Amino acid sequence: MKRSIKIFTSALVIFSFVFFVYSCSDDDTTSNNTIEFTPQFPCENGFANGHPCNGIDLMSQISNEELGGAGAEGNDSWGWTDPETGKEYALVGTTTSTAFVDITDPSVPIFLGRLPTATVNSLWRDVKTFSNHAFIVSEAPGHGMQVFDLTRLRDVASPPEIFDADAVYNGFGSAHNIVINEDSGFAYAVGSDSFSGGPHFVNIQNPLNPVAAGGYANDAYSHDAQVITYNGPDNDYAGREILIGSNINEVVLVDVTDKNTPTQISTINYSNIGYTHQGWFTEDMTYFLLGDEVDEINFGLNSRTIVFDFTDLDNPQFHMDYFGPTEAIDHNGYVVGNSFYVANYSAGLRVIDITSIASGVMTESAFFDTYIPHNNTAFNGAWNIYPYFESGNIIISDIEGGLFVVKPN
Repeated sequence: MKRSIKIFTSALVIFSFVFFVYSCSDDDTTSNNTIEFTPQFPCENGFANGHPCNGIDLMSQISNEELGGAGAEGNDSWGWTDPETGKEYALVGTTTSTAFVDITDPSVPIFLGRLPTATVNSLWRDVKTFSNHAFIVSEAPGHGMQVFDLTRLRDVASPPEIFDADAVYNGFGSAHNIVINEDSGFAYAVGSDSFSGGPHFVNIQNPLNPVAAGGYANDAYSHDAQVITYNGPDNDYAGREILIGSNINEVVLVDVTDKNTPTQISTINYSNIGYTHQGWFTEDMTYFLLGDEVDEINFGLNSRTIVFDFTDLDNPQFHMDYFGPTEAIDHNGYVVGNSFYVANYSAGLRVIDITSIASGVMTESAFFDTYIPHNNTAFNGAWNIYPYFESGNIIISDIEGGLFVVKPN
């Protein structure tokens, strides 16, 4: 009897151990949004590894040289979460290529490899995602749009690898940026060598077979844009596909639902125009937050965000200016809930609380400065940020510093 009890007890211990190991291993539902990872450099007493910070830890950093090779500089970036594994990936543009980094454990990122530029190196490269594929453009002449199947990242046995594209769309050569409406399955190349630099429409519903779908040239060069399926306060446009273009000297609203007959809805400009650069809707689609890339240079302003009231798309209105605490140039910004995340070049990532935006109040709540030397009005430091991972990880792509993985503490 005692021997039987002992055997049963031993078997139970072994079974419990095996179950524990299995339950902690990777499977099709692995996610890191409930796991606490230790930052390499916590933000303590206002610094993380020498970087000024407030409320944001430095989980890890990878240099541009590792990501893109000798002499590479950083530019744009985006993120992808594998729907099968829950793993998180940073997609980082450099002058030479697009780098892919597994940041599921943000403190121990894994550089999986890079997709080289389609033609020559360029300071400008942009990447967005749709249906588990990355779509990449560049201002490199003749580059077109590279398409890369991101599920290939699951099977990288010996990183880093040099990847090739799964498809290339050559309906345009160079393009400054690419925008994707994931609801409709259409990509919009902006600042390309087609349609006078206006948006070039591409049907990417079959990602490996992109199909030209027209374009819009009436308002000339578009530096950046956001395209959404509209569900905001203006019922006249419910369910319509709306493009909001940042077009050098004004913001342009265009109904692009019918790709054959895109129609301008309205335009709006603002005071102290330097270079209308990039903007993003609040989640309720009431306000549009715009960055002007050279107003700090031309007019001696602190970092400025221009806010428009888009309650009536036919009659957009100026709402307010927000001025940050530094003279740094604001670049790309994105909204998550009641927070506005902005890459502010030499001043790094700034997080702005927009809870009271309707009352004309915006307040900086956190920051992480990727560029240590200064916060001057200069083209150094943070180019882009991606704040949409469920885990709370945020990636920052920095011109000099490469990839920073940070997380609010």
